[in-house]
Amino acid sequence: MAGHSKWANIQHRKGRQDAKRAKFFTKAAKDIILAAKAGGGNPEDNSTLRLAIQKAKAVNLPKDKIENAIKKGTGELAGGDLTEILYEGYGPGGVAMLVDVVSDNKNRIVAEVRHAFGKHGGNMAEAGSVSYMFNKKGVIVFNKEKYSEDDLMEVGLDAGAEDIVDDDESFTVLTEPGDFMTVQQAFTDAKMEFESAEMSQVPENLVPVDVATGKKVMNLFEALEDNDDVQKVYINADFPDELFEEE
Repeated sequence: MAGHSKWANIQHRKGRQDAKRAKFFTKAAKDIILAAKAGGGNPEDNSTLRLAIQKAKAVNLPKDKIENAIKKGTGELAGGDLTEILYEGYGPGGVAMLVDVVSDNKNRIVAEVRHAFGKHGGNMAEAGSVSYMFNKKGVIVFNKEKYSEDDLMEVGLDAGAEDIVDDDESFTVLTEPGDFMTVQQAFTDAKMEFESAEMSQVPENLVPVDVATGKKVMNLFEALEDNDDVQKVYINADFPDELFEEE
């Protein structure tokens, strides 16, 4: 998982947060709308909404925008007519990709996603032909300089964590979806600070790519993520170390 995580970590650090703040805000608000639409507007009773609000606060989404997004989801305000869609495809080198989309216009977004794949050497695939290569997991990432694996095991495994993975610069705690909030709360109660916590699609296996192919995969990844309707892109590429030495 290390090659995949290294790319994810670089994206996290690079961030381009100032340039992309509007996109982060839009995506965070959509997560809240969907969560409130599915499970109601009370985060105490809706763990998905609670997580969406937590992620929104992490990107500094203003409180009034969070409240408005909840109201859109519950129907108190207009603008909650959104649909979540998972597109599947292959990037350069046969890398599997899942594209998590939230949109109010299915025809437009499918055309945009297909265009991005085609422009960057990939192609879209039929539903189910790629998603079986991934497993939905809770993913909690910790700085390796702050905590040892034993520290994380002591708290995480007792709370129901499934595994702890050494990802070179960090430790990644994996959970089943139903245990995610419980495990996250256990770390919070233990005053152990994590770098990120989210539900994710974790690849079962990684596809090795060379530097040239890796660059093409990155370009496709970024083209998809730049779309306001794309919430998250998941890939199963195993990137070579040399690729990141050039960053």
